[in-house]
Amino acid sequence: MIEEDDLELWESVRYRMDDEGFDYCFESYSSWDEIKDEEFHRLRKEFLRTMEELRNYIENKVDEGRQKEWDRE
Repeated sequence: MIEEDDLELWESVRYRMDDEGFDYCFESYSSWDEIKDEEFHRLRKEFLRTMEELRNYIENKVDEGRQKEWDRE
């Protein structure tokens, strides 16, 4: 059973996800160290890693497309 203090933490995470946006909640708002749940932190870190990987992939695609445009000029 979840403790009352834990429930407040989980409700805080949910509120921040909804209010601040999912990515900001985990990337910039907090690392949520006060939550002592290994699975939560594993998933949070995997989300951040994947988000960074996707961001880099998109940036590379934009750079490739711009380079092709410059090569045609």
